[in-house]
Amino acid sequence: MTDPTAAPLILTLALDAPTFARFDALRRRHFPPERNLVPAHVTLFHHLPGEEEAGIVEAIAALARAEPVPEVFATGLRFTGRGVAYVLASEPLAAFRARLAGLFRDRLTEQDRQGWHPHVTIQNKVAPETARALHEALSAEFAPFRFVAPGLLLWRYLGGPWEERARFSFGENS
Repeated sequence: MTDPTAAPLILTLALDAPTFARFDALRRRHFPPERNLVPAHVTLFHHLPGEEEAGIVEAIAALARAEPVPEVFATGLRFTGRGVAYVLASEPLAAFRARLAGLFRDRLTEQDRQGWHPHVTIQNKVAPETARALHEALSAEFAPFRFVAPGLLLWRYLGGPWEERARFSFGENS
C-alpha cells in the first residue's frame, strides 16, 4: 500500500456561501453524476507535495492571514469542448497566488507553473454537443457578478474524491 501522506495536496479558493451554493447547484445539475466526486471549486494549485503538508500549511496560513479578503468577478463563460466553466478574475487573488507560487516554485508541477486561469467547472467530460448547448443557454442569461472569497481550502487527492485537510481565512491580521 502506498503512503497516504505522499498523495498530492490541492489548494482551492473558499467561496462565500451564496456563491458556493450557486456554483455547486449548477455542477450537481450538469456534471456527470458518476464523475462529480468533489464540490464546485476554484483551483489555485493542482498538486502540492503531500509529504510536505506541515510546511505547506504553515506557509499558506502565514500569507493568507496578511491578505485582505479578495473580491472576485465572474466575467463570462468558457466552452471547453466537452464542458463549461465560469471564467473568474481578481487581480488581488492573482497576485496572492503568484506569491504562493514563488514560495513553492521548486515543488510545482508543470501544470501549476503555467499561467493561472481561474474558473469554476460546472460541466466536464460530456459530449461536445451537450456542452455547447449548455454554454449557449447559460451565455444567453449571463450577467457578470462579483463575490468575495473568505479564504482557502487544502485538500488531499484520494484518487478521485478529496479529503479536506485545512481551512485558511484571509485577513486574520486585519
